[in-house]
Amino acid sequence: MDREQEEMQFLGLFGVFRESFNIIRSWRRIFMQISLTLILPLSFVFLLHIDVSEVLLSKIIYNEEALDRSVGTPRYQRLSDVLSREWTLFFLFKAAYITFFLVLSLLSTAAVVYTIACAYTARDVTFRKVLSVVPRVWKRLFITFLCIFVAVFLYNTLAISLMIAVIMVAGNSAAGSALLIVLLALYLAGTVYMTVVWQLASVVSVLEEDYGVRAMTKSKDLIKGKLILSVAVFFILILSLWLVQTMFETLVVRVGGRSGGGIPARICYAVVCFVLLSGLFLFGLTIQTVIYLVCKSYHHENIDKSALSDHLDVYLGEYVPLKAKDVQLEHYQV
Repeated sequence: MDREQEEMQFLGLFGVFRESFNIIRSWRRIFMQISLTLILPLSFVFLLHIDVSEVLLSKIIYNEEALDRSVGTPRYQRLSDVLSREWTLFFLFKAAYITFFLVLSLLSTAAVVYTIACAYTARDVTFRKVLSVVPRVWKRLFITFLCIFVAVFLYNTLAISLMIAVIMVAGNSAAGSALLIVLLALYLAGTVYMTVVWQLASVVSVLEEDYGVRAMTKSKDLIKGKLILSVAVFFILILSLWLVQTMFETLVVRVGGRSGGGIPARICYAVVCFVLLSGLFLFGLTIQTVIYLVCKSYHHENIDKSALSDHLDVYLGEYVPLKAKDVQLEHYQV
């Protein structure tokens, strides 16, 4: 990364995307290795989940319709047992998917953020070094994830309870409907905000000594002044993910489920979606780190490259997280 940190604060939406692309291009060899090891399996798990879920749900819906038609017949109990097994299989598959996706996602985040930090400090980094650091960084990321998971759970519980209370009190009145729409809009805005904070907190957990609740607090402070930029990037990435997912569901999953034909075309579409999704995951993780640098620059918190370089190095196979005094509070004049 040739751009000085003082200049990072002036990056706009297109500047962030261009800087992220330049980082990947400049370090394409190690990012290719990270992609082959972590991001490609992450994309495969994501697309496999869509395909298998569609198959399992189709069977469940078919058997539930058959169950409704067989009430009072000998087939009813057999279909009920089949449905119980299918629902159990469905939930077990969902649990396995969430576990694998979470592990691969956190490992990919650790690898990409650490690599970009090395690029930022102009330190040579090898794939072997990245793999040795990632498991230790992953633990910090997991604690941060657990904290944001609890926060999101409480937030959703409160929001749903409040909406139910409005529906019970106001009913179908015009005032009740208007209030419900306002609450829904606020809920969606809060969800986006918490997601953006979590993404930045993941970078903080890798590059600074803070993780968990402290990383979330640090992320919330950093994002001030750059919230619009962060939200704009978030929506672009989410829209891109939705387009790839829709393309996969339409051209691969549902077509195969209806006709079973066109296998060569389905394979081609699946490969295209797989490549696009992998590139999107890598690009998104890179953008998270660039936004972190933009926020640090905006708040005039200069990162000491020498200190960062020392702390990112691996000594005796142990990862030493960057101390807050090395990353924060070294303000520079604009």
